[in-house]
Amino acid sequence: MSLSRLAPVAVFAYNRPRHLRRTLTSLMACDGFVDSPLTIFCDGARNANQIEAVAAVRDTARQLLGGSADIRIADANRGLAQSIIEGVGELTCRYGRVIVVEDDLDLAPCFLTYMAEALDRYAAEPHVFQVSGHMFDVPEFNGRESALFLPMTTTWGWGTWDRAWAAFDRQAAGWEQIITDRALRRRFNLDGAYDYATMLERQMAGRSDSWGIRWYWSVFRRAGLTLFPPQPLVRNTGHDGSGTHGAGRALRRFSPSEALGWPKGLRLLEGEPAVEPEAWRMVRKAIWRQNGGWTGCAADFARRLAGQLIG
Repeated sequence: MSLSRLAPVAVFAYNRPRHLRRTLTSLMACDGFVDSPLTIFCDGARNANQIEAVAAVRDTARQLLGGSADIRIADANRGLAQSIIEGVGELTCRYGRVIVVEDDLDLAPCFLTYMAEALDRYAAEPHVFQVSGHMFDVPEFNGRESALFLPMTTTWGWGTWDRAWAAFDRQAAGWEQIITDRALRRRFNLDGAYDYATMLERQMAGRSDSWGIRWYWSVFRRAGLTLFPPQPLVRNTGHDGSGTHGAGRALRRFSPSEALGWPKGLRLLEGEPAVEPEAWRMVRKAIWRQNGGWTGCAADFARRLAGQLIG
């Protein structure tokens, strides 16, 4: 099967032309790029101060891609959450599946072909809701070639299907359970490795605008799984204070370093999708460490008390 049917790509951009250029350059170097339908969603300026940067993003997309991509120009600022919710909904409806890339990611050369193969392999698996290009820094996975399933989602380089995205719930129905059910809250927080529950509380209180936490809740409620590679196929370049949602996280170290080489060979899993308990324990340990350990936990607790936890 051709990638043109398997793996349409959506890129979401706003006001960072330098980051977008880097992302598109790595995307264009991916195996299978020329066969992948590409749509770029360029958001509108939030205020007059953003007009120049937003225009530069659009110029960058046109210069690099010319007529080889469908470049969507928003007349007004929609925000990342609305842009992704609507864009993913449109493309999954049209193609049945989509690969999603934001404008601050470097991509491994095998990113597109791996994602396309995974989207094809698990398209009919009802418990698999997402395919990820991201993986945390898990030393125990060095040398591992097989992908693995985890009971969580990601926002860094991912793919999904129309049948899975249909479960996305903007209203996060039932979210109040995490307030009263301590066991549920702990499980949602990856057994205490990361405070997703407070992110969801902030979202539902109108103090943040995150599609990602609502997507995670939608998948979590259905006991859904995400396929992750054993080593990362993406690097996030947005932790430089330039992003709308990524600033102020000095303790967090979730993106691999520039020195990290890309994996050469990865294998999908055979048999029924299932979580490997020991691998899941290693991932939770890595997330806890990359989130700052006890220092990060204390910082999150302080922000939570002050009602200022960044979502």
